[in-house]
Amino acid sequence: MSTNGRPREFKDEAVIDAAMEVFWEKGYEASSTQELCERTGLGKGSLYNAFGSKHELFEQVLRRYSQIGLDRSIEILGRPIPVKERLRALFIWAIDMDFADPNHRGCLAVNVSMERAGRDPMVERTFGEYLQTLEEHIIAAIEDGIQSGEISHKHSAFQLAQLFLSSYYGLRVLNSATLNRDRALQIVESTLDVMF
Repeated sequence: MSTNGRPREFKDEAVIDAAMEVFWEKGYEASSTQELCERTGLGKGSLYNAFGSKHELFEQVLRRYSQIGLDRSIEILGRPIPVKERLRALFIWAIDMDFADPNHRGCLAVNVSMERAGRDPMVERTFGEYLQTLEEHIIAAIEDGIQSGEISHKHSAFQLAQLFLSSYYGLRVLNSATLNRDRALQIVESTLDVMF
């Protein structure tokens, strides 16, 4: 731990990725320190020396997961293609992620929010920061569409971003619950039809 009581940035992404798998499979509460040690290859002392606590390791996991997802989302939203295709590509990326996972674990950020939000300020803060940044990039893409005439001026970019995010995160939950790719694709097209 650093002198200010915060966990130092751990450089071994493989350790954080291994811990991510445990939290993703079991959730925060059901993930034991023993299993985290087994899966990361760290002894209990090393785990605590590196991260301070299970909760601080969990924070590192959430930050890494969020950053990976945000980087990919920003790349998709910044592509030099029509806005409708950018938004469709973001939906399809999420669907592909959800259905490629043989364990059908869903989105870690959504799972964690459902498990810990309201009881864990770190989760609320981390997911809130992620969501705000994603929303800003979605609004910017939609504003591009409004300026180019691809999207009518009937609704603001903010309103359309709210619609998109509601559909996007609702879709992530439904993907885990129903395992119905055809329904997911129908939701994508319905959402885009309303927006465009």
